[in-house]
Amino acid sequence: MEHPAELADFPVRVAIPVQWGDQDGFGHVNGVMYLRWFESARVAYLERSELGNLMTPQNGAGPILASINCNYRRQLHYPDTLIIGAKVTRIGRTSIEMHHAVYSTKHKAIGADGTSILVYFDYRDNKPLPVTDALRAAFEKIEGKTLA
Repeated sequence: MEHPAELADFPVRVAIPVQWGDQDGFGHVNGVMYLRWFESARVAYLERSELGNLMTPQNGAGPILASINCNYRRQLHYPDTLIIGAKVTRIGRTSIEMHHAVYSTKHKAIGADGTSILVYFDYRDNKPLPVTDALRAAFEKIEGKTLA
């Protein structure tokens, strides 16, 4: 996988080919696809952090998406291969802020970037949980730095 300088500070990167069906009637990638690519990078990040078990309902606690935004920087089209980066930039009492970037290998540029806010959530009691020291340590290990 290519390691573009634009994604140098994203410790988790996944490569995804643009599919013909990702495009809409205007001939460019539909906006919802970017959010799906962010999701793929988020899941890869959690799996790399050895917290992939948080993605199973049997655990009872795990991340829930509280908000997401996307800044569309350029139109993307089929064919292309994208590299989607994910990094955690802040950990709050119950929340984790993650940044994403979509790099187009065809254009050699960022096609979109955005932020997701995840809440560590108790699915049984339907309420936020404090981010544990183990979760914080796992994210800091991936990032190679202390997160506020």
